[in-house]
Amino acid sequence: MTGLIIGAVLFGAAAGRWLLPAGWAGGLDSVTTVSLCILLLGVGLDLGSRRDTWRRIPSLGLKALLVPALVAAGSVGGAAAGGFLTGLPFNEAGAIGAGFGWYSLSGVLLAKIYNVQTGTLAFLTNVARELLAFLLIPRLAARLGKLAAVAPGGATTMDTTLPLIARVTDADTTVIAFINGSLLSALVPVLVPLLIKL
Repeated sequence: MTGLIIGAVLFGAAAGRWLLPAGWAGGLDSVTTVSLCILLLGVGLDLGSRRDTWRRIPSLGLKALLVPALVAAGSVGGAAAGGFLTGLPFNEAGAIGAGFGWYSLSGVLLAKIYNVQTGTLAFLTNVARELLAFLLIPRLAARLGKLAAVAPGGATTMDTTLPLIARVTDADTTVIAFINGSLLSALVPVLVPLLIKL
């Protein structure tokens, strides 16, 4: 999947540079908007279809909601701290961190509502987060505990990193990971525009 993502970006950049007729650039905004709507519809359908997972929330207690809250706060706070150290404004750094690893949405959102440079940075940052999550999840599960393994994945714990979490933790942590990813995915389209406007 990572290879496909990088390949698609490189192909798009090359096509935009050498193949795309100048008059077609204006239509890309409409394509982006429709693609975003389809992407969000797919996430909503996926969330709605996981009825058994949602029924288990009461048995897991407060930690099922506390984990995503702490991951969200840590992601935005960590990104803001990193932005401060590198001279990036709080609104940009916070909005990038609020992508929670969902590069396909956060990058496009920021490119659309703010500027292409910040959107590109959000895309690259959130791709890097997902790649690092695959490396960190097994190590965190072994050294710091099962719940710690949920944090690096962010929004991806409902899809791409969920099988890895299931393999290195237990059933309850896997459900918490899915809830974490679902709630963070729902927050991305809300927090990213909110933070970038600060």
